[in-house]
Amino acid sequence: RSTPPRRTISVRPQAHYEALQAGRAREQTEGFKTEYAKRAGVEGTIAQALRSCEVRRSRYIGKARTHLDHLMTGAAMNIVRLLNWLAGVPKAKTQSSPFVRLYRTTA
Repeated sequence: RSTPPRRTISVRPQAHYEALQAGRAREQTEGFKTEYAKRAGVEGTIAQALRSCEVRRSRYIGKARTHLDHLMTGAAMNIVRLLNWLAGVPKAKTQSSPFVRLYRTTA
């Protein structure tokens, strides 16, 4: 049997440590949160395209046809979103971890 690895502490060079701390401080600003919200929205759109329209691989060869395929996929997704909105279909809720769900039931 092998012994479990011991706990280690990483000591970074000062420049790396300061850059890491500056990045963490920047994450707490309102500007960062606004920019990150945009990114989260775009990632949701990309995930929807991957799930529903199979855009992981292009069915066409060539840049022009692939671009046209992406435009048509975007238009189709917008039509689906519009129809769901008109039909009153609610947006999907963000998934939560089992621990959070357990906490909500006990609170």
